[in-house]
Formats: sequence, structure tokens, C-alpha cells
Amino acid sequence: MAPTKSKRSFARRLGESTYGLLLVGKHAVMAGVALLVLVAGVWTSWDTAQHAMLTKGRERGTLTIERCDADACTGPFVAAAPAGADRPEVAIDKAVTDERGERLAVAVKPGTDEVVRTGPAGVLYAWVPFAGSLLLAAVVVAGGLRMRRTAWALALLGVALLCGTFFAL
Repeated sequence: MAPTKSKRSFARRLGESTYGLLLVGKHAVMAGVALLVLVAGVWTSWDTAQHAMLTKGRERGTLTIERCDADACTGPFVAAAPAGADRPEVAIDKAVTDERGERLAVAVKPGTDEVVRTGPAGVLYAWVPFAGSLLLAAVVVAGGLRMRRTAWALALLGVALLCGTFFAL
């Protein structure tokens, strides 16, 4: 006995709704991955950005670069406020400087002898991991969600942030 028309249409509707459910699930997973990548970029950037951006109440001053090794540059720190303590040697990431004798406006990370560059160049450099996450999220949004315009916007924001950092440093 052949299946009736109502049984065939029910099976077809069930198959279509299952396929639709799978598509919705795929979109939800891809959106979650893109969001996770962006949150990870902000989380990573915030570790340095908070010291570069929110300098009020932090120990600020000037670092004069004396020597550099493979990863970091060091030199004496002179506090900007009269109540601040000068330090004979603090360290900064080598990527933010390249010249011996260069003087940089910096803020000290509390409880350490590490400093971060302040000002526009320091703030842009702090957000470089977020720029990378924007580029990675653009690939996920374009490929997984098929939202090409949104992906282009994310990618252009990431490239603009990277280029701004390159020219500021």
C-alpha cells in the first residue's frame, strides 16, 4: 500500500523543519564563536588598555630608554607628580619603542616594575589584540553567517586600528 498524500507532506514538512532547525543552530553557533572571539580580544586588550587609558590616580611619569633586549626595553622612571617615587629601572614592551634615549610618557602597572605607554600611541597599541579579534571575527561572520557587509565592516575597523597603531608608534 502506497503512502497517502497527507503522510508524504507530513514527512516532507518534518524534514524541512529539521533542516531549518539545523540552519538556526548553525547560525547560533557561528554567532557565538564570533562573539567569543570579540570578547576574548577585549579581555586581552583591557589588561594593558586600562593602565594606558585610565591614568587618573595611577603613578605616571617619563621613561628614558637606556637598553633593549629581545622582548623589553628598560630605563629609569621619573615620576610626574612631586609625591611620586622615581625608580632606577622599569621595563616596557619593546614594540612601543625602538630608539635608545627616547623619552616616553608612561604609567606604572600597580605592584610591578612594568610600565605602559600612555597617550594616543599607547592607547592604540593596547587595543591591538582587539584589532586582531575583529579581523578573525570578520572571517567567521563572512564564512559562517554569510553576512558579508557586516564582515567587511569588522575587517575595516580592525585594519584601521592596526594602521592607526602602526603610524602612531
